[in-house]
Amino acid sequence: MSDIRLDMAYVPSDDIMAREIEGELIIVLLTPGEGDQEDALYTLNETGKEFWQRLDGAVTLKMVAKSLASEYDIAPEEFERDLLSWVGELCKRRILVAVPAQ
Repeated sequence: MSDIRLDMAYVPSDDIMAREIEGELIIVLLTPGEGDQEDALYTLNETGKEFWQRLDGAVTLKMVAKSLASEYDIAPEEFERDLLSWVGELCKRRILVAVPAQ
């Protein structure tokens, strides 16, 4: 896996299915790897859902962080740090993949 970068865009992997059910965004990993069986189901909180909705391959992670930091009144640098860590975990689990921003 490559490094998570703020100047890259990220999109949902083809290996997942995501649905909103009763206000929660549920993500199912369709092809879990060895040892991933119990971690094949994820739910996102309100902030996570806001982030997920911006994953269109057209905006960089930095742009998303700036927008969300403004909406949630958080320092952009703090939001970027948290987002880099979270996106790294989602990429590691094959839920997100990096693409060059369009």
